[in-house]
Amino acid sequence: MTQQLQPLDLYLAAPRGFCAGVDRAIKIVEMALDKWGAPVYVRHEIVHNKYVVDDLRAKGAVFVEELEECPDDRPVIFSAHGVPKSVPQAAQAREMIYVDATCPLVSKVHIEAARHAENGLQMVMIGHAGHPETVGTMGQLPEGEVLLVETPEDVATVQVRDPQRLAFVTQTTLSVDDTADIVAALKERFPAIIGPHKEDICYATTNRQEAVKAIAPKIDALLVVGAPNSSNSRRLVEVGRKAGCGYAQLVQRAEDIDWRALEGARSIGITAGASAPEILIEEVTQAFRDRFTVTEQVVETAQENVEFKVPRVLRMPA
Repeated sequence: MTQQLQPLDLYLAAPRGFCAGVDRAIKIVEMALDKWGAPVYVRHEIVHNKYVVDDLRAKGAVFVEELEECPDDRPVIFSAHGVPKSVPQAAQAREMIYVDATCPLVSKVHIEAARHAENGLQMVMIGHAGHPETVGTMGQLPEGEVLLVETPEDVATVQVRDPQRLAFVTQTTLSVDDTADIVAALKERFPAIIGPHKEDICYATTNRQEAVKAIAPKIDALLVVGAPNSSNSRRLVEVGRKAGCGYAQLVQRAEDIDWRALEGARSIGITAGASAPEILIEEVTQAFRDRFTVTEQVVETAQENVEFKVPRVLRMPA
C-alpha cells in the first residue's frame, strides 16, 4: 500500500526571481565570452548568486575582487552593482577593454548624485555599509561628499556641511518600508533636503516585496530563494516577517530547507530574490512535491516587461 502524503498548499509569489538588470548583466558576460573567448575577467560577483557565478565560471569567466588582479590584455566586466568612478578610470589608463554591466537603475542613482554635486549639494546615501552598490555610488563623488546612513538613528548623528544644501539617494535594493522611516527622519532634521523625483528603490525590489505582502496572510511559513549576500533577498525575508509570517527562511538551494522548522505547516509561500534563477525556484518547489501532495497557486501582484539593452560594444562584431 502506498503511503498517503500530507496535503500542502504552496503559494508562489509573482513577480519573483530574475529582474531585467540581472538578466542583462549575465547576458553581458555570456556575450563577452562569445565575442572575445575565454577568459573574460569580472570584477566582483556579477550578481549575488553562487549558482549563476559557478555557471559563468564554468564557461570561462574569471571572478576577481579588484582590477589589479586582471591582466591588461583581457576584457574585464564590472558587476551589476556598479563601481566607484576610479575603477573605469584605472581601466582606461591601462588601455583595457572593459564593459560596464552596472544595472541602469543603479546608473540612474549615480547620475543623480553627480548632478546634485554639480549644484553644490552634499549627498546623504541611505544604504548598507560595505555593500558593493553603496561603495559604487559613494565612489562617484570625492571623499566626504556622500554621507552614509543605515538607520533612522544614524540621521540624528550625521554631520553635514550645510543643512540648507543637501540631497539624498538610496541603495536600490532596500525595503521600501524601512527606507520610508529613514527618509522621514532626514526630512524632519533637514527640512530643505532634496529627494529623488521618483523613488530610487528599483521597480523589481518593490514588486517582489509587494508580492510577499500579498501571500503573507495566506501562509504559515515563507521561503526566499537567494544568496546570503544578496541585499534584496534578505529584505524579502524581513518583509515576510513584518507582514506576519511566523517563519521566514533564506535558502540558496533545496538542500538548505530546514524541514523540521516546517513541521505542521499547511501552507507555504515561495519567492526568490532578483538574482536567483528560476531553475533554483523549481528545485525548491520539486522538493515539496517529493514530500507532500502539493496544491500550487501563483499570486501575481504585478507584471514586469522591462528590458535593458546590452552595451553597444557587445552588439558590434569582434
